[in-house]
Amino acid sequence: MNYWKEHRSLRMALMLASFALGMALLLYGWFQTGRLGGLGLMLLGLALLLATLWLYNARFAEARRKKEKQ
Repeated sequence: MNYWKEHRSLRMALMLASFALGMALLLYGWFQTGRLGGLGLMLLGLALLLATLWLYNARFAEARRKKEKQ
């Protein structure tokens, strides 16, 4: 799992791609107002945005755990 933490450019590219795809799914689902499929796309987009946030915060959580151990 350290591979993601050591390769900053790869992590940034994954975060950018998941953020862009998540926002695109949210907007596309929003334009399908009144359809159940639109809600599903919006929920999938929200899940991608939350995954992006988790990927961003993983680096800081590791540093905090190391600091608390000492």
